[in-house]
Amino acid sequence: MKSIAINGSSRVIAERSSEQARAIKEIRANGGIPCVLYGGETNVHFVVEASNVRHLVYTPDIFVIDLEIDGKTTKAILKDIQFHPVTDAILHIDFYEVSENEPIVMEVPIRLTGLAKGVKAGGKLQPQTRKLKVKALYNHIPERLMIDVSNLDLGKTIKVGEVSFENLEILNAKAAVICAVRLTRAARGLAGAAEK
Repeated sequence: MKSIAINGSSRVIAERSSEQARAIKEIRANGGIPCVLYGGETNVHFVVEASNVRHLVYTPDIFVIDLEIDGKTTKAILKDIQFHPVTDAILHIDFYEVSENEPIVMEVPIRLTGLAKGVKAGGKLQPQTRKLKVKALYNHIPERLMIDVSNLDLGKTIKVGEVSFENLEILNAKAAVICAVRLTRAARGLAGAAEK
């Protein structure tokens, strides 16, 4: 997994919700994003600059984050992001503290490799799932889950229950389809011509 460093500064949570809403509005108006770090002894409320998280948010890649808040660095992962429903601006980010001996749950992108037999025969490879949810120690989680489709024939699928990765537990339903090779019109035509 790639790593990225992000700096933040702690923020005080107001007791009254009206004061809290005003403070959050001011943070956003100044180009900041309110954040919370979960998973430690206490939840840490802090602010990051929107420009600091661009490379973390707008990418399919997953990262372990060296999160520095007021001089203290913590290893964390991105847990959740809230976007504005109209402008798509980032409203809030949740991070989760990780340690080397506590497994975490993350969605990891899939990369299909190889040329499927069914594609050579005129079929079309159709990915059905872009990410798999895995449970593992954070330092065992790869950037991508590589799945070889070379032996996939026409009309066949690869299901979650048919793949496995070292040191990872896959949490998706075993019957869920990862990818399939569908019969195209061209392939049907070839098959029909071969039968005549």
